[in-house]
Parts: sequence; structure tokens; C-alpha cells
Amino acid sequence: MIEISSGQLNQRLDNFLFKTLDSIPRTRIYRIIRKGEVRVNKKRCKPEYKLQIGDLVRIPPLHFDTEKRESLQPSKRLLAELGDAIIYENEHILVLNKPAGLAVHSGSGIDYGVIDAMRLLRAGEDIELVHRLDRDTSGCLLFARHRQSLLALQSMLQDKSMRKNYCAVVKGSWPQDLNEIRLPLEKIILPNGERRMRVDDAGKPAHSRVQLLQGGSKFSIIKVELITGRTHQIRVHCQAQGHEIAGDDKYGDAEFNRSMRQLKIKRLMLHAASLELPHSDYTREMVIDAPLPNQFKKLMPNL
Repeated sequence: MIEISSGQLNQRLDNFLFKTLDSIPRTRIYRIIRKGEVRVNKKRCKPEYKLQIGDLVRIPPLHFDTEKRESLQPSKRLLAELGDAIIYENEHILVLNKPAGLAVHSGSGIDYGVIDAMRLLRAGEDIELVHRLDRDTSGCLLFARHRQSLLALQSMLQDKSMRKNYCAVVKGSWPQDLNEIRLPLEKIILPNGERRMRVDDAGKPAHSRVQLLQGGSKFSIIKVELITGRTHQIRVHCQAQGHEIAGDDKYGDAEFNRSMRQLKIKRLMLHAASLELPHSDYTREMVIDAPLPNQFKKLMPNL
């Protein structure tokens, strides 16, 4: 039995268990929640339940093979690479230039994610993700180093005082006057169980602000500011305009992707280029830039 204190106030039940049971796979944690083996105040709760001060959380006896757990951890080499990829930190926050191809969370078929690696790098700290990036997207990924800064940073995202800017390589000639995309997005599940997003009037509002950086007949390079932060928002908004992102194997154009591979472009060409943070108790007003990957640089000789 664990009694919730002010340090866990409003934390999701699943996130609390991920941290408390860091040697247990996430799939197993969701299973014990679903089966009612985890109880809050003697009652079943859903994973998204927000914990309150004084809540009593019952956690059942669990065991996980320590040797197996160690085999699922990031290598020392990867930890060193991620340590070198930290582009800003103070006592409250940390910003990583996340490599493409590395998932943020562990999950189905993924032994570990960036958050697991960062918790190893900063052992003893209360490291939490502030937002997410797709596995194949590189760039600025923001972490809080304690609960108070996490809540403040999440509030900045909600009130839009924090700005997130992306760079993308897209198919064809992007119209100079296409600066705003407001298309609602809905999550769907395909027959094979894969989750995707699509434009649908019944979906949640989604707003992207776009600036053309470099035009061309074959491909264009754009800057995108996320006004809302829906799953796969930039990828689906670009697809809806007929200007799919290069290297996108989910929403992209297969022929365009093949032509870009001839230029040795073999990744999703979406990069979280910068974070603009307002002044707060935890940061000064600042812009944090993540250097462009080499595959972007060779397509952007004039930028």
C-alpha cells in the first residue's frame, strides 16, 4: 500500500506505476490495472485516473527476472550518445536532441525508450517527459527534472505560451500562400490493429502554422509551428494538402519516397527544430535549437 503525497498530486495512475515498478514491462502494468489487481482506495481505477493526496494505492506482489531486465536496457554506447545529445539543461529542465529511429517509450516490440535511458543517465532524479515525438522524428525533446517543473511546463503547452517549431521536407512545390492549416483530426484503428489519424470533421481541432523556407518542383522545405499537438498532426496535415513528408511510411507517397531514396534520403524528414520557452520560475525566456541532421543540411544549401 502506498499513500499518495503532494509530489504525486494529479499524476496519472499508469505513469505513477511505470516509475514505481520500473523493472516491470509496461504491458504487464496495464494488464494488472485492467484486471483490477491495482486498487486505489479499494476500488478499480482506469490508467488515466489522476492521483489525489491521501489516495491509497494497492500494488500486487510482482516479480520480473533481473537478468532479463538488464538485457532490455539501453547499451552503454547509446547512453553515452544520448548524454552527448543533451543540448540544454538547468536544475529544472533538460532538452535532448533526440535521434531519429529511437522511440520515446518502450512498448510492443520495443524493449526501451528514450525516457528509460534518460532515467538511467539521471539516476535519482524525477525525470519525466513533457511531450512526445514520433519514433522517426528527430529533434528537441523536453524533460522535467522534478514534479513542479513538469506541471509548469505542461501548463505552458496547454496555454500555448511554449512554442514548438519543426522542419519538414515535403513533396512538390509548397504554395507560398499556404500558411495556415486548420483540419480536425480523428484517431482510427485499421483492421490489422494499427492506429492512424485522419482528417475528419468529427475529430479534434488541429492547427498548424506553416512558413515556406525553400521551394522546388520536386520537394520543398517548410517550417511548421504546432499550435495544437495532435498525434501525427504535421504528417497528416501535409498529406491532406497533397504534400506528403519525405520518408513517411505511414502517411507518405511511395513514389516520392523512392525518388528521395535516390538522393540517399532514407528517414522521415521531420525534425523538431526548436522550442521557444517563456519566462517562468523554471526557465528564462529563451529559444532552444536542435541542430539540423546531415540529411537535412545537404538538401538545404541556402539555409
